[in-house]
Amino acid sequence: MTKIFFNSCVLLLTVCLYACKEEKNSEQSTTLASEYYKDSTKVKTGGVQIIPITTKKGKFNVWTKKVGNNPKIKLLLLTGGPGLSHEYMECMESFLPAEGIEFIYYDQLGTGHSDNPKDPAMWDLPRYVEEVEQVRQALKLDKDNFYLLGHSWGGILAMEYALKYQQHLKGLIISNMMSSAPDYGKYAENVLAKQFDPAILARVRAIEAKKDYQNPEYMELLMSNFYVKHFCRIPLENWPEPINRSFATLNNSLYVTMQGPSEFGIAGKLTTWDRKADLSKIAVPTLSIGAKYDTMDPEHMRWMATKFQNGSYLYCANGSHASMYDDQQTYMTGIIKFMKGVNAGEKKIKLQ
Repeated sequence: MTKIFFNSCVLLLTVCLYACKEEKNSEQSTTLASEYYKDSTKVKTGGVQIIPITTKKGKFNVWTKKVGNNPKIKLLLLTGGPGLSHEYMECMESFLPAEGIEFIYYDQLGTGHSDNPKDPAMWDLPRYVEEVEQVRQALKLDKDNFYLLGHSWGGILAMEYALKYQQHLKGLIISNMMSSAPDYGKYAENVLAKQFDPAILARVRAIEAKKDYQNPEYMELLMSNFYVKHFCRIPLENWPEPINRSFATLNNSLYVTMQGPSEFGIAGKLTTWDRKADLSKIAVPTLSIGAKYDTMDPEHMRWMATKFQNGSYLYCANGSHASMYDDQQTYMTGIIKFMKGVNAGEKKIKLQ
């Protein structure tokens, strides 16, 4: 009888402890949920904030959307192209919220839901740097919480921003972007071009020589022989819907003005852009991301990490330019570990 009574007490105690634990977990979940949806605005917009920016040609509005709430980690996303909307970055939603990381979509002027002045004179790197700074101020981001991730063209913009405004940054991520456009062009010509079938390459070059970029054959050849090998290594018919949706709204004027007619090398206003000699000026913890099959040279991006004062490197062995999709686990695990490491006070984070 004593043994039965003792066992009953143990069982009762276990049930009580379990109930208390469940109640505590429920309270924590409620707190997390209330924090996640915390929004001080009177009219709730699901995290969307339209930000007015001032330029020499007047005022315009740009679109942003916050996902999550973390006072210590606020990640602003700078998309590539130039000219792509935030939509291809939607894969972040499958990874960052679960880690308690707040991130912010942002359509740069001329893209997505933001105003489009349809003025090529506005497609200018220094002007975009000032735009990012105005967005930062409006979102109240600062050195205690502000992480900036720039992918491709966004990586150029992020480096330029850091070189002028790094006092406002807590961490910087340069994703799939070299620090020199001339070196990018050489890599495309000396390495990637040699991977083409010679007959196909000759046809591509012939179209380029005539500047017949609107010829549908041009992009058809590049999509099947270049983009699926070096932009996103997924069969075209299975490309992630967010990538297709973002490509469908590409601002071609912005893209061609800055980049040139395609990802196969560079021929626009950025052709001579080079910041190799200035990387050592960036002191904020910085992560450089490279991928084996990228349009960019992964060894150059590894080298970049050694030049930043507090550089780290992430290598996506199965990835290409969109390695957030074709080497997704490596990419997402890496950026999460980097941000959490910096948040914990680390300057350099070993990722592999």
